[in-house]
Amino acid sequence: MKSYLKTTAAALIAAFSCLATAQSASAADLDLTQPRDALAAMRKINCSTIDGKPLVYHWSGNVWSRVEGEPDRLLFKVEGMNIRQCGTVQDPVRGQGFRLVSRELMLYLDPVTGQRIDSWKNPWTGAEVSVAHVANDPVNQRPMFERDAQGRPFVAPFRIQGDRVFMPAEIPLFYPNPMAGDYQDYVGNHYHAMEIFDFAADRRTLVSSRTDTANAVLSWVRIAPWMPFMKMGSRSGLMVFNAMSQPVEGIEALPQVLRDAIATDYPAYAAPPPLDDARPNATSWTVARAGIDAERRANPQPTRQSGH
Repeated sequence: MKSYLKTTAAALIAAFSCLATAQSASAADLDLTQPRDALAAMRKINCSTIDGKPLVYHWSGNVWSRVEGEPDRLLFKVEGMNIRQCGTVQDPVRGQGFRLVSRELMLYLDPVTGQRIDSWKNPWTGAEVSVAHVANDPVNQRPMFERDAQGRPFVAPFRIQGDRVFMPAEIPLFYPNPMAGDYQDYVGNHYHAMEIFDFAADRRTLVSSRTDTANAVLSWVRIAPWMPFMKMGSRSGLMVFNAMSQPVEGIEALPQVLRDAIATDYPAYAAPPPLDDARPNATSWTVARAGIDAERRANPQPTRQSGH
């Protein structure tokens, strides 16, 4: 009997110990109603809570034209990646936060074969143009903190439904066009686009104290003007990008077309920028402008005479 009681007592102690451990682990999980925990969850969606740990997002999708009065056209397929890392930052007023640094690469592919294309016949103009793939370095974010400059607590835009957490972000863009002159307030031609990012994550993975990233999935939509390499001039119309994305296990897990491009043409994209990267962000338009300027310097054209 004594042996039985000792065994039973030991089993009960072990059970209570496991329960206490589970409760302790549960207590350490993130509380999304608390500013610091909500910020940590935001960081887990964007990158990793471990400073300097790279995370690679991969996306795949389609690019369509939208021209009034004609059917939409599937112009390209796309394969893209963003390699990023986060670091902890501190502010005497705003408290603890994090900063994300990244580079992004997106290749335009033939809509039928799925192969990378470096030249493209414009179906509207008939011209053969060189394709400028998206290679933006860097694409960094401003630091995010648990409080804003007025001391108000951070509130994440999460919607929790069952076992999933959703986070939408619509980013309307309207600013002076990097490829236009100094008179846009008079004649228009501002850069006007919309970026839509819709994240979804497993709630338990997101709040768990045992995970450093949320392994979120992402839907990305971009509505934007024609890309500069298309040489569409003043023709009316828009491009609609639609893609789905998720983190992958490093560069080696990307599709072959992206791995080949990184190995041969974009070796810097095998790693994120340094955490103290202070360069201004690049966009497809600033990169295009730099490329066009370099081409013009290499092949100067006669100066055009203005009319009277």
